[in-house]
Amino acid sequence: MQLHFTKMHGCGNDYVYLDCFRQPILSPETLAPRLSDRHFGVGGDGIILIGPSPVADAQMRIFNIDGSEGKMCGNGIRCVAKYLYDHGYVSGDRLTVETQSGVKSLSLTVQDGKAASVKVDMGRAILSPAAIPAALPGEAVVSRPVDIAGGSYAITCVSMGNPHCVLFWDADVDTIDLARLGPQFEHSPLFPERINTEFCNILPNRTIKMRVWERGSGETLACGTGACASVVAAVENGFFQKGEPIRVQLAGGELSICYTDAGVTMQGPATEVFEGVITL
Repeated sequence: MQLHFTKMHGCGNDYVYLDCFRQPILSPETLAPRLSDRHFGVGGDGIILIGPSPVADAQMRIFNIDGSEGKMCGNGIRCVAKYLYDHGYVSGDRLTVETQSGVKSLSLTVQDGKAASVKVDMGRAILSPAAIPAALPGEAVVSRPVDIAGGSYAITCVSMGNPHCVLFWDADVDTIDLARLGPQFEHSPLFPERINTEFCNILPNRTIKMRVWERGSGETLACGTGACASVVAAVENGFFQKGEPIRVQLAGGELSICYTDAGVTMQGPATEVFEGVITL
């Protein structure tokens, strides 16, 4: 079987994109680990399926490196929007994409006939620990001291379609042993569905520097929902005001996030790397 794919990334958060308008995909949960392998496959943080939707211009499904299905991917949905525009599935600069976290609205910045940058309405942030979910009491978890793997940390929990745990770090986040800390947070009993964890520095000029450990994928160069969660957490902790555009510096690039009473918007690049065919 020959499988056509497109390799794309948003700020270095790369996925293998499969066009389900043109080819059926069976057992994506078993296909994801094989295609995502960077030595024996195409290589990526997972696979994303793009196909028809009864309620939007298209539907996307995300499968992580370990085969688990994700509900939402901020960098991935921007690339889906670019794919749909560049390949003629949509003609205007506005479109909708159905995800496991609901239908998202997007707008495109087009250059030379191709989508170059995408703005996404990510919807409202969820702060209730029961809805995230996090096994902690109260209406919100903001700078809450917890013990994880023998260490004491002040965490803020946010869901942007995916669950996130945000920590603000005094030292440079580049010095964190993320390979050790990340799995401890991901598999903590406090998070019954596992958790994505962001380690952040607050910088001048309304800027956050962020590293991320994603459940099911490990450390990635960028995480769109994580960047949104970090901005929400920073506002809730009093570092910034609502309505201010915040720059989030990631290992693979930069995103612009704005948190308001109406919801969260995210804008950033979407890049096609190459197209190819793999024989299975």
